[in-house]
Amino acid sequence: MSDEHNTPGAARSFETLAIHAGNTADPLTGAVVPPIYQVSTYKQDGVGGLRGGYEYSRSANPTRTALEENLAALEGGTRGLAFASGLAAEDCLLRTLLAPGDHVVIPDDAYGGTFRLFAKVVSRWGVEFSVADTSDPASVRAALTDRTKAIWVETPSNPLLGITDIAALADLARTAGAKLVVDNTFASPYLQQPLALGADVIVHSTTKYMGGHSDVVGGALITNDPALGEELAYHQNAMGAVAGPFDAWLVLRGIKTLAVRMDRHSENATKIAEMLTRHPRVTQVLYPGLPEHPGHEVAAKQMRAFGGMISFRVEGGEQAAVDVCNNAKLFTLGESLGGVESLIEHPGRMTHASVAGSALEVPADLVRLSVGIESADDLLADLRQALGD
Repeated sequence: MSDEHNTPGAARSFETLAIHAGNTADPLTGAVVPPIYQVSTYKQDGVGGLRGGYEYSRSANPTRTALEENLAALEGGTRGLAFASGLAAEDCLLRTLLAPGDHVVIPDDAYGGTFRLFAKVVSRWGVEFSVADTSDPASVRAALTDRTKAIWVETPSNPLLGITDIAALADLARTAGAKLVVDNTFASPYLQQPLALGADVIVHSTTKYMGGHSDVVGGALITNDPALGEELAYHQNAMGAVAGPFDAWLVLRGIKTLAVRMDRHSENATKIAEMLTRHPRVTQVLYPGLPEHPGHEVAAKQMRAFGGMISFRVEGGEQAAVDVCNNAKLFTLGESLGGVESLIEHPGRMTHASVAGSALEVPADLVRLSVGIESADDLLADLRQALGD
């Protein structure tokens, strides 16, 4: 499905690639949007005579191919792979990279689902993991062993908005003979390009900013290592947790507006973070766009803007934080993030309940916002009333 628009090496801007990479006019009708190939199998022209290499939609589907080419182009990779969910992508990556006896370093504030995958699933087949503050290369270095095969990073992290210097950890990973995995979900490829900074593999929950409309669940892996890309594709097919054609089409549609949405998400979040820093009931605001954020300088160096995710701590403890979530009216109380609508949640009881009692437990007074693209004035007014103004 390649033409001059979607050649990975084409010198085109991000905004242009988001609209054109992987998207070719339908050769039969001229339709400018790739069709949804809602099909399981394909007619062969004689035994082994495959048209375009398609034989069965678990192995490949034209709609998914369009998305995978688009993902690779946006992240500057050579191979993109689309999955049924972000955790399905993570599972495929871990089973490709690791074997019993191997070791992984993960963040001390990782997404709860990622931690659950390591602690409750991967560990059962003999893979060990250690927790480290990935914003501190010395902490990561101390966690390495001679069996470490991967360093896992989220930047910004979920839900504490920690920032990791990707280039610094890429150097550390190379020295250790390990792969650097970067979950780029919070930033999106528009704001941050981990492969260009030395990462080996990028993970996305395409459910979030890539889809952008809270109407699809999906995941992705992108690499610029052709050999690793082939291994991942083999495991993707062998394990089978692929993105369906309609889900792939929805993500591909969402990506077309990714750049303009991320600009608005970031603009709104900056205004909200600044308001929260001045609010008497807020004890701490976690947003890398604030100069006082410990990772601000690194984020400014490796990100185009600072994104739409904010966490903050509320005076009065856990119940006060829960009350803020319940009092919001325009912000929808719900899990997930990255949609056009603004969401609010209590991580300790919702998205990160699985890390309770572990080294990754989040503060009980923490509230997380996914700032949407509504009017900033309306969002600010809603938060002020939720905080009791």
